[in-house]
Amino acid sequence: MLLALDTATAQVAVALYDGTDVVAEERSEQSMKHGEHLAPMIATVLAAAHATVADITAIGVGVGPGPFTGLRVGLVTARTLGMVLGVPVHGVCTLDVLAAEAVARGAVVGDFLVATDARRKEVYLAAYDATGARLSGPEVIRPVDAASTLPTAGEGATLYPDSFPNAVYPFRPSAGWLARLVAAGTVPLLDPEPLYLRRPDAVASAGPKKVS
Repeated sequence: MLLALDTATAQVAVALYDGTDVVAEERSEQSMKHGEHLAPMIATVLAAAHATVADITAIGVGVGPGPFTGLRVGLVTARTLGMVLGVPVHGVCTLDVLAAEAVARGAVVGDFLVATDARRKEVYLAAYDATGARLSGPEVIRPVDAASTLPTAGEGATLYPDSFPNAVYPFRPSAGWLARLVAAGTVPLLDPEPLYLRRPDAVASAGPKKVS
């Protein structure tokens, strides 16, 4: 079974894929509770599918772009499980997951954008063609500098409607779609390393200053 998880946005998403389709999926209702919610949600989807951790044969994880803390929780969990279980861990750009679902659900025709919340009044942005193939990005940018009338999936479009007036579903990434994409191999599979696009807010101190 393929376990899929994404912590690149304010909500945690987890799903389990049995080789044919998604058999269990969860998304947290509360925001910014990645550390508290991820492990219980993994246990919930396993229980819903009458499976155990030992049944996991591969892991898919969203690598962002996203905030430092949320990404770290998901990627550390995925890599740790992969190491303990001896199974492969595949990273996927979170914006690619949103794009693939938008295409599959018929929410877009022709070129479109995906924009997610980067905080600080900015968005993570990428452009896609009608098939969901990425044309450019991802990048972090101010909405006013990326303003477009193209259809735009992702939460960024709902947060900044003046810049992205043609918001389309989905707005948040689905772990179920992440699992389907990893299983099908229809998106670039990446190393499970974080795609931050920004330096972390908290940085290590340079050390004590010399006393003259």
